[in-house]
Amino acid sequence: MKLIRIFLIILLVVISGLGIIISYDPPGVPILAYHKVESDNDLYSVSPTEFSRQMEFLVKSGYQSVSLAQLVDSFEGKYNLPAKPIVITFDDGYLDNYRNALPILQKYGMRATVFIITGQVGQTEYLNWDDIVRMQQQGTEIGSHTVHHTELGKAGLAAQVEEIQQSKNMLEQRLKVPVHFLAYPYGSFTGNSEYLLRGAGYRGACTGLPGLNDQAGNYYHLRRINIPRPRFGLWEFRLRLLRAKIYYVFTR
Repeated sequence: MKLIRIFLIILLVVISGLGIIISYDPPGVPILAYHKVESDNDLYSVSPTEFSRQMEFLVKSGYQSVSLAQLVDSFEGKYNLPAKPIVITFDDGYLDNYRNALPILQKYGMRATVFIITGQVGQTEYLNWDDIVRMQQQGTEIGSHTVHHTELGKAGLAAQVEEIQQSKNMLEQRLKVPVHFLAYPYGSFTGNSEYLLRGAGYRGACTGLPGLNDQAGNYYHLRRINIPRPRFGLWEFRLRLLRAKIYYVFTR
């Protein structure tokens, strides 16, 4: 009986602690990392129905989406974030980002950042330049995902420079606006990556590192919450947000 009481006490403490964390909104800002919004069996595809449920949950929970530019501006004291900011990003530049994701985002008053592999533009399943321009005109922030989806952490210095600079140049030439953010393909980067990105005129970059983001963090190592195809519906999405909170609270 004594062991049972001890177990129940420990369980109560754990549940209470989780309850505090769930209700607590830490100052860190979550960045969600999506790839596709499509009804297929790809690991990185979230169905339109599931994506709509996720956006609805965020809105009902009080979240308001912001761009990466607004996030970094806030860290530099140039912009006031809403009470519960969140950044929504998409990697690779799939066509369904325009056809499926954008209408859902607009339905819930949300916006996103899409990272483009410039060498894939216009290929099967990918956005073409007209799509990208239309998305930008409708409030989508556009960033780079390199030219060839190169794993920068394994690339030589010259290859890194080429992938980082050429993708930025091509996007800016087409969009007629500065491109300030990059997402590292495979989340891979080196000790030189920040230096190279700064030199190319980028203000920050997204990684695959877990957690939330605040002013004290490195803007070239922005942390994201990966959102793959859910196996357990909205509960899995909520648990991923919770895990990022816990990671942030215990590692900051």
